[in-house]
Amino acid sequence: MAAAVDNCPALVLNADFRPLSYFPLSLWSWQETVKAVCLDRVNIVSHYDRVVRSPSFAMRLPSVISLKEYIPATRRPAFTRFNVFLRDRFTCQYCGEPSPSHYLTFDHLVPRSRGGHTTWENVVTACSTCNLTKGNRLPQESKMYPRRPPAQPTSHLLQENGRGFPPNFLHHSWRDFLYWDSELEAS
Repeated sequence: MAAAVDNCPALVLNADFRPLSYFPLSLWSWQETVKAVCLDRVNIVSHYDRVVRSPSFAMRLPSVISLKEYIPATRRPAFTRFNVFLRDRFTCQYCGEPSPSHYLTFDHLVPRSRGGHTTWENVVTACSTCNLTKGNRLPQESKMYPRRPPAQPTSHLLQENGRGFPPNFLHHSWRDFLYWDSELEAS
C-alpha cells in the first residue's frame, strides 16, 4: 500500500484557489497533507480514490487542498540560478535555443573580471556553446547581444513563465485549478 499512496501528492492552492507555485508545482506529500487536514489548516477540495487508515481513523486522500489563510506572494523573487533560467524561459538568450536546465549556464553581460556584478540586470541564460563563444568579452566586442535585456522579474512573471512548463504528473482533479484561465473549447 505504501508505494501506491506515495504517488498521491496533493495540489496546494492558496486561499484564493490559485496554486502557491506553478514551477515547481506546489505539491505536498500525502503525509504532509493528512497532517495539515488534521491540524485544520487546509480545506479539502478534491480526493483520490485511495484511503489511508489507522486503528481509529480512515480518510480518503486529498488530491487538491486549499489553505485556510492567504499567503501573499513575495514581491521580489530570490536571485537564484533557477529563477534566472525561469525568467528567460530556459532559453539561451544568444542563440534562442531552449534547453533543459542541466545544459544551461548563466552569462555575465559585463564579465566579473571586468567589473560586472552578479545581478538580475547583468546575468542572462546561455547555452554552454554561446557562453564559451562570448567568453570574457562585452556584448559589443563579441557582437553577441541578449534577445531581451535582462531585468529583475516580478513573482507574477516567474509564475506565468512557470505555467508554460507542465509537470510530469498531472492528476485530472488538478486541471481546473491549473488552467482556469485557459480558452475553453466550444461544444
